[in-house]
Amino acid sequence: MLKLPSQPDCCELCERPVAQLTRHHLIPKHLHRKKRFQKLFSKEELITRTLWVCRPCHNAIHKACSEYDLGLHYNTREKLLELEELRVFVEWLRDKPEGFVPKFRRKA
Repeated sequence: MLKLPSQPDCCELCERPVAQLTRHHLIPKHLHRKKRFQKLFSKEELITRTLWVCRPCHNAIHKACSEYDLGLHYNTREKLLELEELRVFVEWLRDKPEGFVPKFRRKA
């Protein structure tokens, strides 16, 4: 039986202490059945490659690019932080208090 990483005390992106973290699958679950992803990653990697992140970071990850690109190109913490939009957001959020929730502006 595969064991998923346990929940840490801090967000694994912005490193803020947050009581409620969400699990981000670095290889999105709906891509696990795709032959390309099955060839690139072991079953264990598909299941266990996750990050515990706060809700603002999780939203920012999914805003930054498509799930296909996330799974194929940005499937580690380090690769995620190569996305300039995400890196800038995480650096900005890092100094905010635990309960802070940013208000995202909608693009017209």
